Amino acid sequence: MRRTTTRTALVAGATAAILLLAACGGNDDGGGGDGDGGGGGDAEPTELGFFTDKAAWEPQFDTVKETSSADGQSTLDFTGYSDAAAYDAFIKQAFRTNDKPDLFTWHTGGQLGELVEAGLIAETTDLWADAAANGDVPDGLIDNYTYDGKQYCVPLNVVYWVMYYNKQVYADNGLEVPTTWDELMANAQTLVDNGVVPFHQMNFIFEFVWFQTLLAGSDPDAYVGLQDGSVKYTDQPVVDAMNLWHQMQTDGYFIDPGVTTDPQTLLQTGDVAMANFGTFFSGQLNALDMVPDEDYGIFAIPNVSPDVADQQAIVETGPLCVGAGSANEAAALDYSAWWMTVPGQQAWTDAFGDVSFNPGVESPDAALSAIVEQVTGDGFQIQKRWLEATPVPIYTVASEQFGAFVTNNDDPMPHLEAIQAAADEYWADQ
Repeated sequence: MRRTTTRTALVAGATAAILLLAACGGNDDGGGGDGDGGGGGDAEPTELGFFTDKAAWEPQFDTVKETSSADGQSTLDFTGYSDAAAYDAFIKQAFRTNDKPDLFTWHTGGQLGELVEAGLIAETTDLWADAAANGDVPDGLIDNYTYDGKQYCVPLNVVYWVMYYNKQVYADNGLEVPTTWDELMANAQTLVDNGVVPFHQMNFIFEFVWFQTLLAGSDPDAYVGLQDGSVKYTDQPVVDAMNLWHQMQTDGYFIDPGVTTDPQTLLQTGDVAMANFGTFFSGQLNALDMVPDEDYGIFAIPNVSPDVADQQAIVETGPLCVGAGSANEAAALDYSAWWMTVPGQQAWTDAFGDVSFNPGVESPDAALSAIVEQVTGDGFQIQKRWLEATPVPIYTVASEQFGAFVTNNDDPMPHLEAIQAAADEYWADQ
């Protein structure tokens, strides 16, 4: 996991940061937020203050620094936070001073929109236009960075949510990689019958993962409808997805969500056979000396409903943002432009062993390259991750409700009604 925090701290910290940032919006001259499109291009390379809640990534960014310096670009002065609440507290304080961050990581969706409205983020429309013209970004990614017809921030990374499985456990139980939901459920039942827990699950941070998988895979239109309030959490497609989740828990398909052992260790030891995770999970498995395509495999999760035409794939993307009005705003925009190019993304991919959003960059991990090529190819429909696609006030309530549901496996309906009450209140003000 990339954040060492509790669900309560994550939700409370993020929400508090957004509210305060919005309240103290009119900082100085607004920087690049309403400028010329964030073209950059004329600034001298310098050392940029870079702040992130991904403290564990410092060694990799040190490697990237070597490449950017060799390319005549600015370098990053890395400051990482392991606790989301502490990071949010720093960000909200920084924008109340004249010492605004040059570059920082944040979130897409409604949380990005709040910062844009407050005038805290420099515009990057020109950078996106150049990247698109050069073929440096895939179709559809720009939607995550567009607000009121303009672009803000650039992608720090992209993550595709897929299924990881322990190949030895599969072999020991005579299982094949499933291509349909029925086959996946048959595998799960075989594992239960043989005393093996099929799936990993958490009741904090990633408590929503199976909700997005089940609903998008059974009714993608309903999944999208939740994002603009046109579908209610109490509508039948959502209720059906929750009831399926409830049944899977009742059938013993998930590990106890209170288990504190890291998910990568649970998959390595075979305490769970499968884990529904983002592609960042490969790096955590590799750190345990698990070999892709030998010790573990990856497959795209089949749709729940065979009537859904395209196979659904969930993507999340984290932004790299330039602080509007920061001391090195122009240089930070130049760095952002370089970050989107093949040299910038090749440095990222080589350092992290991860996938890149740039189609011209190939991951050194053949298993990752194969799954990304599959889910971004024909016959697949990409959906935003539920966390980023959900307005913050709804997310705040829903994450607590999903966490309680995962912990207790009780009647889904009261949880859905509580979430819908928060949704009704939110959409009434829009």
